Amino acid sequence: MIIPLSSMAKAKHTISVSAEEKIREAARRVFMKKGYAATRTRDIAEEAGLNLALLNYYFRSKEKLFGIVMEERMKQFFGVITPLMYDTTTTLDRKIEMIVSNYVDMLLQNPDLPLFILNEIRHNSDLFNRFQAGRLIHGSHFVTQLKEKQPGIHPLHFVVSILGMTIFPFVAKPVLQSAGGINQQLFVAMMEERKTLVPKWAKAMIKMK
Repeated sequence: MIIPLSSMAKAKHTISVSAEEKIREAARRVFMKKGYAATRTRDIAEEAGLNLALLNYYFRSKEKLFGIVMEERMKQFFGVITPLMYDTTTTLDRKIEMIVSNYVDMLLQNPDLPLFILNEIRHNSDLFNRFQAGRLIHGSHFVTQLKEKQPGIHPLHFVVSILGMTIFPFVAKPVLQSAGGINQQLFVAMMEERKTLVPKWAKAMIKMK
C-alpha cells in the first residue's frame, strides 16, 4: 500500500502540533508551580512525557518557553482590565463593578495566577515594562473619568485600592484558610460577596471630600 505524500506530510504536521502543545502545556504547569528560577528544561520534558532533545528541537531554551508562558499569563491577568480602561461608552461606576466582577471570576478559575506574576516581576521588574502594563494607568479613559469625578485623589491610589481589595484575598488564601478556618466553599462564597462589597467601598472613596 502506497501512502500519498500529502497524507504523510499532514500526519507529520499533526504530530508536530501535538508535541509543541504538550510542551507548552507542561511548561505552563511547571512554571506556575516552581517559577522560572527553579524550573529545569528536564522538568518540563518529563511533565510533557517527551524527551529533552524534542523539547530543545521545538523551543531551544527554557528562556523562550518562559517568555511564551509569561506573555500568556500577563495577557490573561491584565486582559480583564484593559478593555474597560479604554472604553469611552461605559460609566465609571459600571466599570468599577465590571473590573471587580471580572477579576473575581477569572481568579476563581486561576487562583495561583497573581502570586506567579508578582513573584516573577519581583525577580525581574523589566517584565512589567516589557508588557507595557503601565499604560493601563497612564492616559486611559478610566483615569480621565476618575480625575473628573474626584480630582483630589491620585488615580494610582484608586487603581491600587481596587486591585488590592480584589486580588489580595487570592494571594492570602492559604492564610485565610489556615488562620481564619475558611474552607474552599466559604472562600468562593466570600469572593462572590466581594463582587458587591468592593465596588461599594470604591465608590465611597470617590465621594470622599
